[in-house]
Amino acid sequence: MSEDHRTHGAHTKEKDDEQVEKAHRPDALILHEIIRREGEEEMQRTALALSLSAFAAGLTMGFSLIVPGVLKGHLPHEPWAELVMSAGYSIGFLIVVLGRQQLFTENTVTPILPLLTERTGAALLRVARLWAIVLVANIVATLLIATVLAHTDAFKPEVREAFAEISHHTIEDPFWTTVIKAIFAGWLIALMVWILPATGSAAPFIILLMTSLVSMCGLAHIVAGSVDAFYLVAIGQIDVATYLTGFFVPTLIGNVVGGVTLVSVLNFGQVAPDIEDKPSVET
Repeated sequence: MSEDHRTHGAHTKEKDDEQVEKAHRPDALILHEIIRREGEEEMQRTALALSLSAFAAGLTMGFSLIVPGVLKGHLPHEPWAELVMSAGYSIGFLIVVLGRQQLFTENTVTPILPLLTERTGAALLRVARLWAIVLVANIVATLLIATVLAHTDAFKPEVREAFAEISHHTIEDPFWTTVIKAIFAGWLIALMVWILPATGSAAPFIILLMTSLVSMCGLAHIVAGSVDAFYLVAIGQIDVATYLTGFFVPTLIGNVVGGVTLVSVLNFGQVAPDIEDKPSVET
């Protein structure tokens, strides 16, 4: 074989290898590193920046009640209508995630990976700071948007009635049932965060799919559900104590357990040996 043929063959193989590498899905270590770096960046943001982003996310999550409520107010009472409403529930999540706003349940993954990697008291304090700021801003914003929905005429009476009917699912279960439902919800949202870096242009579809499952299965999400529960508080159907003990506390426990243990810890465990051998991964 001539030198030219050998050179051409080598160049062709290199080109083929490059194309295969580009088409290959990111492995677990690369996904871990992408999300870990995002977590580091988020924890370095100022308290004001985090608060504004999280407050915006809480307001935006109001659409996860508004859109299903409007749909319920106009759709016939048929079984398929519930599926359409579940898709409507995803709109708030779609805006929040694509808009890069701070949602508490996403933060059961992004800052946890740096914590698991570093495992120091300082890292734990940074996570606690991020969680406290984001959770408080999320919840305050959901109270505001729920109050606006309850006490203005922005939506017709039949739609506001639909808001109330939808919202009752947040406080209908016993404490430990809500915890279990919240574990599943936290698991799904954290899985969504884990796989999003590998989805590329399919990201909106993945967000719609994963978050609609939360609604379809009647699961408990701390931010979206707070809009619903605060709506009931605003119209006088429950009190704040019922919100705290019947929804907030069990849902918070479940979302954190689902996101941290079933996604962050397990997925970190599968890449931990590689991290020890190769602490820095070029993405």
